[in-house]
Amino acid sequence: MGLGDYLTLESIEHDMSARCKRDVLSQIASLAAKHTNVAAKDVEAALMAREKLGSTGVGHGVAIPHGKIEGLDRICALFVKLEQPLAFDALDDEPVDLVFVLLAPEEATAAHLKALAKVTRLLRDGSTRDALRGAETAEAMFAIVTETTRVDAA
Repeated sequence: MGLGDYLTLESIEHDMSARCKRDVLSQIASLAAKHTNVAAKDVEAALMAREKLGSTGVGHGVAIPHGKIEGLDRICALFVKLEQPLAFDALDDEPVDLVFVLLAPEEATAAHLKALAKVTRLLRDGSTRDALRGAETAEAMFAIVTETTRVDAA
């Protein structure tokens, strides 16, 4: 399975405006609620609980918030490009502007880890990050993510 199996065009937000990390996660939770059967407050609680364990800011301007959510029926992904980079307590102390979120059902341990590995591989590549930052529309971002992961899967 590629990331296109979890991500839809509608779950991509291009140039999100946010004030801080908590605001980003709150807005993402609201976006997730529109695409899942889970309330925004439950998504936000899961993402914040994961952040308390350690920042999901992995470096190079990337964060990969993720969590398992009771009642979710499938793995879902959301991708956000921030209008302005924000402090995210990243491992390299650099501000974050690319946020890829994975939400998984409670019981989807192996599938969740595989999806997380795919996201990590995708965003580890500097040319992919540059392409995503240069993308001017959600459609362009979706094409970059799905084409890159489809090629990698071959």
